[in-house]
Amino acid sequence: MELPLLHLALVGTPNSGKTSLFNALTGSRQKVANYPGVTVERKEGFFVTPQGRQVSVVDLPGTYSLRGRSPDEEITRDFVLGKASGETVPDLVLCVADSTNLRLTIRLLLELKRTGRPMILVLNMFDIASRRGITVDVERLAKELGVPVVTSIAVRKGGTADLLALTDEISAKLAAEPPQDNSWRALSVSELRATQREADRIIADCVSLPARPDTWTARIDAVVLHPVGGLIVLALILFVMFQAVFAWAQPAMDLLKSGFDTLGEFVQATLPDGLLQSFLQNGVIAGVGSVIVFLPQIILIFLFILLLEDFGYMARAAFLMDRIMGGAGLHGRAFIPLLSSFACAIPGIMATRVIDNKRDRLTTILIAPLMTCSARIPVYTLIISAFIPAKDVWGFINLQGLVMFGLYATGIVSALAVSFLLKFFMLRDYAPAPFMLELPDYKMPRLKSIAIGIFTRAKMFLYRAGTTIFSMMVLIWFLASFPQPPAGATEPAIDFSLAAIIGKALEPLLAPVGFNWQIAVALIPGMAAREVAVAALGTVYAIEGGKEAAEQIGQVLATKWSLATALSMLAWYIFAPQCASTLAVIRRETGSWGWMAATFAYMLVLAYAASLVTYNIAVALGAG
Repeated sequence: MELPLLHLALVGTPNSGKTSLFNALTGSRQKVANYPGVTVERKEGFFVTPQGRQVSVVDLPGTYSLRGRSPDEEITRDFVLGKASGETVPDLVLCVADSTNLRLTIRLLLELKRTGRPMILVLNMFDIASRRGITVDVERLAKELGVPVVTSIAVRKGGTADLLALTDEISAKLAAEPPQDNSWRALSVSELRATQREADRIIADCVSLPARPDTWTARIDAVVLHPVGGLIVLALILFVMFQAVFAWAQPAMDLLKSGFDTLGEFVQATLPDGLLQSFLQNGVIAGVGSVIVFLPQIILIFLFILLLEDFGYMARAAFLMDRIMGGAGLHGRAFIPLLSSFACAIPGIMATRVIDNKRDRLTTILIAPLMTCSARIPVYTLIISAFIPAKDVWGFINLQGLVMFGLYATGIVSALAVSFLLKFFMLRDYAPAPFMLELPDYKMPRLKSIAIGIFTRAKMFLYRAGTTIFSMMVLIWFLASFPQPPAGATEPAIDFSLAAIIGKALEPLLAPVGFNWQIAVALIPGMAAREVAVAALGTVYAIEGGKEAAEQIGQVLATKWSLATALSMLAWYIFAPQCASTLAVIRRETGSWGWMAATFAYMLVLAYAASLVTYNIAVALGAG
């Protein structure tokens, strides 16, 4: 007899190791989507228990309470209560706790008990607690709480065996037990305080702390949280990250580039001259391939961010930046969404749901697209590699990496400046709430979690390259190839195409910032995704210049553009709203077409103004 599918929900506070447990249980059997009707990321995985029961588990957003003060808390509360639209009511809730810091999780569990859901308390990172001399009386804790308690070491092979066995044991009883009464209601402030006092009493009875607590966290924090030294450490980390984007990724990029060049040569040698050869070589290989070669750099950016999150540094960075961000009208919690926007503005905007106040959340949403996302990397790298010499300055700093760091820094400074102006002109009567944040202990990064995170993001990038970018390349190739030139024409065929007609119509608008008609053509499909502009340039110049242009797009740009145009293009991409998906998420998160339009308008104005100033200054200095 086949056992019915068991539905689990993982609930826990941030930094409790909940996602590591999710990865340990499900491995690669995961799928990422959004919750119905909202843009909060939904992670669901599947695994099989020792007794052969199929289990579906959902990793819910981290929360400290079921009060529903932020959208993330609302998602978790509604899912547990069975009120989430389109979601299956969980058969069993796993409340995941960091064994080294139980205080807030025990209070959360006492709140969860009031929902009437069957529950297990999972004491995660139990090995770390033991090494630090923390002892937990598991049996007494289970008796005090009235729920089963099991220990777990999510990062160690076999560390979830006890949890799997207990899941089998409890799931066998669920069918025989009648559902409990669900009369949950939100607790008042006084009731929450009473719940916290009860949690503290239980912890005092069941947990023993060492006489000499671990001091490594305090020693590291003395450096990284120093008002001056901490900012220097943060700047050095970001600086090393952007240096590595050029230095470490180059061999892998060269390998990918050689592969696409070889593939293009094979297509040219195999197929006869004609539309099919042009489509495959200039449209698909030169277009999509010119974006995929930047995958190593994007993986490096994600690697650094995931390592810093796992190590426990992200919360410190947010705490450190609170004073600076507060001066610009931002809440300290905005730092993590903004840092997430370095990878992609879409999850960064979604991450603003952890911010309680609507004004704080709106301000963060409006400036998140100014963070230099990974989609800008192909544009930046192409132009920097073509126009900035690959040499060291001061004997040890890569000049190209230094320029990249400057572009990222400009994005950060401009975001803070826009936030300050929003506060000054629109929200002058508002001051952000005090920033309260629990700093987790430092932990060694979990290699399996890092690998799964990088694999998931690389797959999403390649999916984007295979769908959005590919479809845009088909469009660009068509526009650049038709109509065919008349008989006897001596100019390049592309000069007679629809792309040239459109580009030359827009050229007068963009000429003041130094852009030619080819750039105008690239900017239009670039609205779908920023990196499409690189692929579009590759297709346009490949059709115009033939095989050599397809293989050496950077060298072609160096001969076609002036340095002033290249610098203007970099300035444009710091600010330009070249991502339709981001604009759609802004509309969805704010619930307003007006805020989406305002974001598009102010970023477009900033982009044009920055390019205009940059181009004219560069021309005045002789770079025209």
